Amino acid sequence: MAVGNIYAVILAGGSGSRLWPLSRELHPKQLMKIEDNYTLFQSAFIRLVNCIDDKNILSITNIKLESQVKNQLKEMQEKFCRKSTYRIITEPECKNTAPAIALAIKYIEKLQQDKNIKEDAIIVAVPSDNLITDNEKYCKAVSEGIKLAQEGYIVAFGVRPDRADVGLGYIRAKNNRKIRTIAPDALKVESFIEKPDFETAQEFVDSDKYFWNSGMYAFKASVMMAELKKYERSIYDIIKDAEISSQTPTIPYQEFKEMPDISIDYAVMESTKKLAMIPLECEWKDVGSWEAVYEISELDDNGNYIMGNVVDLDSKDSLVYSTSKLITTIGLKDIAVVETEDAILVCDRNRSQDVKKIVSHLKEREDSTQYNHKTVYRPWGYYTVLNEGCGFLTKCIYVNPGAKLSIQLHHHRNEHWVVLEGKAYILKGEEFFELNKGESVDIDVEEKHSIQNPYDEPLKILEIQQGDILDENDIVRFEDIYGRV
Repeated sequence: MAVGNIYAVILAGGSGSRLWPLSRELHPKQLMKIEDNYTLFQSAFIRLVNCIDDKNILSITNIKLESQVKNQLKEMQEKFCRKSTYRIITEPECKNTAPAIALAIKYIEKLQQDKNIKEDAIIVAVPSDNLITDNEKYCKAVSEGIKLAQEGYIVAFGVRPDRADVGLGYIRAKNNRKIRTIAPDALKVESFIEKPDFETAQEFVDSDKYFWNSGMYAFKASVMMAELKKYERSIYDIIKDAEISSQTPTIPYQEFKEMPDISIDYAVMESTKKLAMIPLECEWKDVGSWEAVYEISELDDNGNYIMGNVVDLDSKDSLVYSTSKLITTIGLKDIAVVETEDAILVCDRNRSQDVKKIVSHLKEREDSTQYNHKTVYRPWGYYTVLNEGCGFLTKCIYVNPGAKLSIQLHHHRNEHWVVLEGKAYILKGEEFFELNKGESVDIDVEEKHSIQNPYDEPLKILEIQQGDILDENDIVRFEDIYGRV
């Protein structure tokens, strides 16, 4: 379906807090590989390529995740043999899906204007954290949704529920002759209920009249903007006058920060009279909690999902997930245990939705474990914090072949580098030189420096920092191939 005015937008800015401690604000679930060779975000992109021209597939994420999304889109560019770079829209601050969709509409309208396309844009907005099978049925549903959107409907995509889930929205829908003349499987939405309590959700499942909301929507740009104007005027007033260009796909921070932190479900879907629904007949899973991970995973004879370095005796119907340390468990029942290098979660498996509350508590006490892992991913590779204390921090830096760190300096710390594996090309002050395995160099406070790896082998460096401020805010960048200056 290569139609010039049909676009897809992948919503990839969420923090995935219900999958803590594996998912963190700076490396959330959609950028992870859950059960495939691709991340959830990449899988969403691949699905859309089957039904929408890939040049019209855009991704929107917050500025903190931009470099990771760019790297994952670069892999998609190579997969589909595209010379041009896939487009990313950048949110200046983490908000929610309503501001994100409004910003995407504004940018797409600018693209249409630059291309002199007069037709109203049709937009399919999809989450980046779903697992979906059967691409043929998926594309059929998208195609039917686009037909309805062209007639002025806002289209939700519903999934028949098989259990009560308080982490999802619910749609009550019924037959409607007018809608079915446009799309034979479509239904008219009677009501939209966002995240009910457990008892209400169970009533919805038992009634057989409700669907889960998949978080996918199709709509005309003008129709969604009109509904935002009607039901969430503050977003409309900011976005209608915002300056944006096709070369700079964002709006100024001072404008975007005034946006309310609200989902499109609360902002529009609970109120609009234009909502129709297409049943999504393919298997669909929202990977929004550890309970969801348990449900999509292959279980052993005792109903357990065991991953990583785990020794278990006599546990049943439990999830035990280790990323590094040995976990030993005895006689668990309906329990989730998740270990990462700096945090451990233990909870009733059926209460995994409440993990989001734990993350809120961590934010309140300014605990960094809600923000990032000891391993932090960057466009050039990643680093792992090995040890830290008063006035010092030790990390291991991994630089991919062909990658390089920005030219930078620090006002509050000096650094000592030792090459552990590979070979480095170093900038120290005004001097460039090679550093081989076993060799080291000192970087003084306020001295310009950079690490580059123009070679074919990965580079591994031990870095020891000393100073009174030892965080990523003490970086002044001068040049950066990843656009972070």
